[in-house]
Amino acid sequence: MDFLARATAIVGGAMVLMRRAGAPRTAAVGSTPAIPPARNQGIMTLKMPTARGWAPGQRPMAAPGLSVNAFASGLDHPRWIEVLPDGGVLVAEALQQARPPKGLMDRVTQATMRRAKAIGISANRISLWRDNDGDGVAEQREVFLDGLNQPFGMALVDDRFYVGNTDGIIAYDFRPGMRRPEGPGTRLVSFKPGGHWTRSLIVSPDRRRIYAGVGSLSNIAEDGMEVEEGRAAIWELDLATGAARIFASGLRNPVGMAWEPQTGTLWTVVNERDGLGDETPPDYLTSVQDGGFYGWPYCYWGQTIDDRVPQDPEMVARALTPDYALGGHTASLGLCWMPAGTLPGFPDGMVIGQHGSWNRSTLSGYKLIFVPFANGRPSGPPRDILWGFLSPDERESYGRPVGVVVGPDGKSLLMADDVGDVIWRVTGE
Repeated sequence: MDFLARATAIVGGAMVLMRRAGAPRTAAVGSTPAIPPARNQGIMTLKMPTARGWAPGQRPMAAPGLSVNAFASGLDHPRWIEVLPDGGVLVAEALQQARPPKGLMDRVTQATMRRAKAIGISANRISLWRDNDGDGVAEQREVFLDGLNQPFGMALVDDRFYVGNTDGIIAYDFRPGMRRPEGPGTRLVSFKPGGHWTRSLIVSPDRRRIYAGVGSLSNIAEDGMEVEEGRAAIWELDLATGAARIFASGLRNPVGMAWEPQTGTLWTVVNERDGLGDETPPDYLTSVQDGGFYGWPYCYWGQTIDDRVPQDPEMVARALTPDYALGGHTASLGLCWMPAGTLPGFPDGMVIGQHGSWNRSTLSGYKLIFVPFANGRPSGPPRDILWGFLSPDERESYGRPVGVVVGPDGKSLLMADDVGDVIWRVTGE
């Protein structure tokens, strides 16, 4: 596999140089992005940096007026964060697990992903961290739940703790004063595992429903739509009745979700399809309508047809245009609402953890960004909060941003870094 990974890097490097010559120079970002025409690549660009991690004393770079420190370290692929009412910080530690390869391309992809620390043995646990002395560094660590199945999203509602495993939502009894949930847990909803495996969760403002992001199995439904049934969607679970339904669909891989408080609207970040070029189509941030359809796999950014896919004109006619483009292949995963005053100099808006690309000639993402909002809508260009996760020559990654939340103190951000195995804390200087 090491040989295959090295061979892939050599061949991939040649393809990258060839495609870079015609690559767009402007990122497709904002409410009215300039999206280049599709260029069907056939064999997709593979350019995934080797996972290096952080050297002692090394850390990301922060925007002026901000500082960053390691809140927790020594984790095993931290992906998602949930803050408990008592200030405890839960971290889901999980990793994509390799399936039996179907052919040479699968072997090549898996070898590349292992080099990038993107697949392997999953820790399958949720750890609990506490900063008891308030110095911004957690000194207490416990196992909160283990023996899970690629856990990701977490939610606490009254005396029940919910986990988004890759194959469904599990509920546990958890009352104030308990150190960890009791019992084996109860399955409330089942999802098809694999593919885009993350299952983010968010609780409705009235605490009556949970929403879950379920990504597609494939890039463009190349294995058929039957295996994609129930996927590429955001699900809604009614906690009182146990009824579950698809809330919105046509979302290739919706991961982070957040509520915009002024309008009470649900927003999500979505990873779009591969193989059409560096900026085509862009990943996006969008409001989510009940019953809304957002195009996948037939079309993107409204009714732009993907001619690699057998078409359904009725579904294309229904497709909604997303609200805000985030650039091509940024792998925008983490999302949280950040009220004005949380960090100095930042108004109301959304914070987005961009995991970073692996499939474009010049890499994108690999940073934590902020999109300002006004009157319930994005209101300006994105601003960088953290960067420096990628080496200047793009050959190595020190870290990769994933989940992000407002810290327990309300004056900081916590961000999971699943290559650096760190939870970073961002505050004012």
